Amino acid sequence: MTRNTGFDENDLRTLAGPRSFERGRGYVDAVTAVEVGDGWITATVHGTHAYAVELSLDGPRGLAGECGCPYGMEGNFCKHLVALGLTVLAGPEALPQQRGRARSRAQKLDGWLAGLSRDELLALVREQIAEDRQVRRRLELRAASARGDLAEVRTRIRELLDITPFERYGYVEYADAHAYGEQAAQAVSAISALTSTGRGEDAISLSREAMQLLSEVQDGIDDSDGHLGRVGDALAEAHLNACRAAHPDPDETARWLVRHVLSDLDDLTGIDPLDYADVLGEPGMVTVRRLAVEAWRGNRTGWAEKYLMERLAKAGGDVDTVVAVHAADLTPDGSTHLVIARELDAAGRPDEALRWAERGIGEAAAAGTPDIALVDYLCDRHTSAGRLADAVALRRAVLTGGLSLAAYQQLRTAAQAAGCWQAERARALSLLRADARQGPRSRYAGPALVDALIDDDDIAAAWQAATETGAHDRQWLALADRARASRPSDTLGVYLRLAEPLTKQTGNPVYEQLTSLLLSIRDCHRRLGTEDEFLSYLAALRTAHKRKRNLMRLLDQHGL
Repeated sequence: MTRNTGFDENDLRTLAGPRSFERGRGYVDAVTAVEVGDGWITATVHGTHAYAVELSLDGPRGLAGECGCPYGMEGNFCKHLVALGLTVLAGPEALPQQRGRARSRAQKLDGWLAGLSRDELLALVREQIAEDRQVRRRLELRAASARGDLAEVRTRIRELLDITPFERYGYVEYADAHAYGEQAAQAVSAISALTSTGRGEDAISLSREAMQLLSEVQDGIDDSDGHLGRVGDALAEAHLNACRAAHPDPDETARWLVRHVLSDLDDLTGIDPLDYADVLGEPGMVTVRRLAVEAWRGNRTGWAEKYLMERLAKAGGDVDTVVAVHAADLTPDGSTHLVIARELDAAGRPDEALRWAERGIGEAAAAGTPDIALVDYLCDRHTSAGRLADAVALRRAVLTGGLSLAAYQQLRTAAQAAGCWQAERARALSLLRADARQGPRSRYAGPALVDALIDDDDIAAAWQAATETGAHDRQWLALADRARASRPSDTLGVYLRLAEPLTKQTGNPVYEQLTSLLLSIRDCHRRLGTEDEFLSYLAALRTAHKRKRNLMRLLDQHGL
């Protein structure tokens, strides 16, 4: 109950969402090593890997959690956290007592430490240093920092960022990435400690060096879970805090920021010059804007240059510059025109947005097939303005340029709204028939004509088209399912043909498909009054495949 734990199942479901919550139920038995502290609960949950999981009970927003799985690393309340929460709820009456005992243990430990003499404390610390390499490194860093020994701090940070001890065959594999990330995080902590002790300038210098070192090793690490990315984020934050504390030269800082953002290093740290506005002041921001413009003019198609220019322009409300950045590197399919149109819409300039969208359609049509999102945007604009004929013409052009069921459906919707579907349908089916007569263009799909006729619920015409031009098995199955009541004899032949190759395969998905087909075959025989034939067919199939136990189980479950 919430009264005892501070949360209940509804809290878990709200944080995780219905899907993750239900999946979490299946992981309750995988929860091990549960440890309760005063305000936190940790455990290991065994999934694809063994994941470290922690629930925070007294956060600013109440219940929260962290998990080492990929989904949890993105900040989500994952199924493993749900499993731990449900495990705790299974015995809620024990949690308050466990928290109380944890609080008592912490107080007793603190009291014991407070009663030790200086020599006893030193002996204890030395014992820990001898046993725990991580503790030793952290204290060595603190000692070097306290002495003001920048050279020693730099050496230690380089050691912490070195991947050599974690490499296997020249690469840090997934299993070792977490340990490396924890070690690298100590380097960031050391840099932050410099700032907190009044040495912000040293922290600025070391954080920049650390960014360079991390960028040099990141390609040699399997960072699937984002450990290195989090270190990069923390390093960027440490640099910003150091700048705010030390008040470095605005012009030099602005130049470094622009160089950094335009380099590969920014992939790791994600630094945003706008976050430094209070550090740079207006003179520094002027330098940032000037250098950004110079860089963009030198490389108008560079991703980093475009991003920086767009970011600065949006922050300043300069829509014309945003448009100019995108207009300098237009994609052939018109997708960039759509980006521009949406920017202009957001700025309250719909007429200009429409012109850019129409220009995009025109230029894309000349180069090939327009981006479907641009087509949708322009059709929505035409429809809203009552220009239904223009919307139909655009959908017709898209279908002509690329025959597909989706294009046919979109043309139908537009033409029905305009009251001209019958004429448009005749024209569209003529195109599709001509295409179907050319034969299959892919072994993985049949003629779009058959799909269109099925979608129109014109099953008789679809069957005729499939017979004349051929069809994919997927299409034949859809046709048989729709036509079974009216032509059981024809559909029986389809089902038998589709079932035959499945009898030679194994695997539960295959057995499920085969069972579904057998149910359809039985229905056809019932409609034809030939149930004895089906029983003979089924008996022979069962005899031939009796060793396939999962198949036999499925057949029994469905009364076959």
